[in-house]
Amino acid sequence: MLNTLIVGASGYTGAEVAAYLQRHPHVHLSGLMVSSESSDAGKCFSELHPQYKGIVDLPLQPLTDVTEAAKDIDVVFLATAHEVSHDIAPIFLAEGCTVFDLSGAYRVQNTQFYAKYYGFEHKNTAWLEQAAYGLAEWQAEKIKQARLIAVPGCYPTVSQLSLKPLLEQNLLDTEHWPVINAVSGVSGAGRKASITNNFCEVSLQPYGIFNHRHQPEIATHLGTEVIFTPHLGNFSRGILATITCKLKPGVTEAQIRESYQQAYHDKPLVRLYSKGVPALKAVVGSPFCDIGFAVQGQHLIIVGAEDNLLKGAAAQAVQCMNIRFGYEETLALL
Repeated sequence: MLNTLIVGASGYTGAEVAAYLQRHPHVHLSGLMVSSESSDAGKCFSELHPQYKGIVDLPLQPLTDVTEAAKDIDVVFLATAHEVSHDIAPIFLAEGCTVFDLSGAYRVQNTQFYAKYYGFEHKNTAWLEQAAYGLAEWQAEKIKQARLIAVPGCYPTVSQLSLKPLLEQNLLDTEHWPVINAVSGVSGAGRKASITNNFCEVSLQPYGIFNHRHQPEIATHLGTEVIFTPHLGNFSRGILATITCKLKPGVTEAQIRESYQQAYHDKPLVRLYSKGVPALKAVVGSPFCDIGFAVQGQHLIIVGAEDNLLKGAAAQAVQCMNIRFGYEETLALL
């Protein structure tokens, strides 16, 4: 059994991780923690998330001493702010834990990226270089060997899963950058109340135009530039990405379909559409990424959909844990 700790368990993503781990046959959920300054410290988890009443009734303990918290713990999930993960991941690692970090603190192996897009200086360069990027369908071998797994962002997950097979097969004319327009529900902004994610205030609108931190994450790991525009929608969860690309001359619909089949025929959490394209209702509440496409001449439109809290965060983190420890990839997820 893996003795497992979740830090940041009061938030939406941390709660989803807790729910998955509670039913994992090889995991003992040893503790749920929050910041020592959190107003949720001392509360029962199921008070905040009543859908788990009788399922996960553990207390939310304040994290005051990371070294003490790491005692007898095998695995740590960090559903924490980027700067917090940056600071505490190395302490857990030094104590022998395997860390799955759901923040952006270790996703891109370039310290300048953090100063520019996250607003802090990255000082843990040794761990940054050792971190495996947890895009589960594409990085399994690296995940198996790593002690620090940086779980990708929600937008980067659906964007990369949609584009990577075509780039690997050299089917796209990358002189024309893929254009990613993606809409997310308000849960992507976290549980803390804010006027910007107040349901009554949210209208469908783009944000972070040309400067969103997920653009360089996507471009870095795809190895090609993209134009990425996120949108906030007035619904609670899910991401729908519509991606417009230009194909190389002579590329056929059959080649596109074959590239996806080749990439994902043995990947149980990616579902391909033989006809039509996915809608959000197909994936909300599930750990899948659904992908469909349409072709007209040299123009290709890909539609990818996922639950931002699940395949875009918690489910992928648990999927990475399953890969890391040699369990069935979908264990506790389906």
